[in-house]
Amino acid sequence: MSARRIKPSLYISVDIEADGPIPGPYSMLSLGAAVAGAQDADGFTAADPERQTFYRELRPISDDFVPEALAVSGLDRERLAAEGAEPAVALAEFSDWVREVAVDAQPVMAGYPASYDWTFLYWYLIRFTGRSPFGHSGCLDMKTLYAARAGLPLRAVAKGTMERELLSRRRHTHHALDDAIEQAELLANLLRRPGPHGAGPGTA
Repeated sequence: MSARRIKPSLYISVDIEADGPIPGPYSMLSLGAAVAGAQDADGFTAADPERQTFYRELRPISDDFVPEALAVSGLDRERLAAEGAEPAVALAEFSDWVREVAVDAQPVMAGYPASYDWTFLYWYLIRFTGRSPFGHSGCLDMKTLYAARAGLPLRAVAKGTMERELLSRRRHTHHALDDAIEQAELLANLLRRPGPHGAGPGTA
């Protein structure tokens, strides 16, 4: 009896910029995504992270914001209030894009750290479209992945503790698409990295 076919995962690096710590009271102002690669039972195949990308700037959903959080991205809330995409439109377009690039694979959101970006992304998807193309748990945290492969405690992990060859040569600009592309390269390098006992995923 043959083994059940394992459906491949398509990893999509996602970065968001927001004006506060949680969605609802505060707003997601921009959303960037880049296809990092696919993994199946035979291993991981990296993609060119600049080839399949998505970017939108969104209209704020509340008047509240944290100045320090807004300063990180440098986005102009007044401009976005006038010119930003309606969240329902932007998130529907994002969901369509995810399904288009995933084809027959299962899409997985990847973030660094995923906890912040996934919180905003999933809340916005459910609030404005009623569903998530990633399901309720299809996310991967790059910090956790590195900690497991390096055999380190999670709270000891930061980009500054990682080997230089794992890191992208791109700058972290706090522009959502720039950072999604940068972190797609980090993810590809992490998935090629052997585990603490020398075992690692196959690569193609």
